Amino acid sequence: MTSDIAHLGHVELLTDRFEESLDFFTRVYGLKLSLLDGDSAYLRAWDDYEFHTLKLTQSDRTGVAHIAYRAHSPQALERRVAAITAAGYRIHGWVDDDPGHGPAFRFEDPFGHLFEIYHDTRRAEPDAADRPALKNMASKFHAQGACPRRLDHLNLLAEDVEAFRRFMETCLGARVTEMIRLDNGRLGGCWFTINNKTYDLACTEEHGGGHGRLHHVTYATDQREDILRAADIFLENGVHIETGPHKHAIQGTFFLYVWEPAGNRVELANAGARLILAPDHQPVVWTETERRKGQAWGLKTIDTFHTHGTPPR
Repeated sequence: MTSDIAHLGHVELLTDRFEESLDFFTRVYGLKLSLLDGDSAYLRAWDDYEFHTLKLTQSDRTGVAHIAYRAHSPQALERRVAAITAAGYRIHGWVDDDPGHGPAFRFEDPFGHLFEIYHDTRRAEPDAADRPALKNMASKFHAQGACPRRLDHLNLLAEDVEAFRRFMETCLGARVTEMIRLDNGRLGGCWFTINNKTYDLACTEEHGGGHGRLHHVTYATDQREDILRAADIFLENGVHIETGPHKHAIQGTFFLYVWEPAGNRVELANAGARLILAPDHQPVVWTETERRKGQAWGLKTIDTFHTHGTPPR
């Protein structure tokens, strides 16, 4: 598959408990701190190649501040900007104030989520103590906390998933790999990819009465056992474990969901080797009845999973 967009770059999370959230993401969750600059911390997993994949920012609210994708080239960035501008979505224009990358073009989906696309980027800069033994890794495996390997995906909430699908297809050139089609004809959820990963962003229907909210952000582990170990680490550190470890039917990921101190939902997931390699792949469509069965296996999905998002309504 060819696309103007290379991959999901980073997510900016807002927290009204900055010090506690930063402690969670570094000491407990196990991300590395690239930079602490004013009200923001720039974080990455040990094998993320970019300077940061999570920007954590002090705020009076919670949720997602923006979602960033990296374009394949300057020319690809120009093509996307032209397509977005012509599509009629709300445009915020160019910004160039992020220490992790160059100029980025910002725009908004119909539900208040802010997106940006950039190309010029800053790579991770491990010092001598953080230099990996193998030169094909971004930095040293540090075994701190849950210690995920890389940013994987995020899940946004929207009142109209069909409208969000049009936005993703038009603005990012994304394609749908799996979806939920409700009995009334509405889309209950869509899982999107812009490369050969099974998905890098999901959008599910808002059931909590909010607007422009985040459902969760996810980092990937190497194996399922990493998630079982993480559950014990979260338990020892008083982290609220919302649900899991179980296995999703949709996308087949082994997962664990927790709430960081400010209430943002964070996931650890292991998808194994699932890639979309077929150039003629058609979306897998799940019916409402099939979706109602819940996870592939594990306990019944907890009610808050369908209603909790950030910021609170």
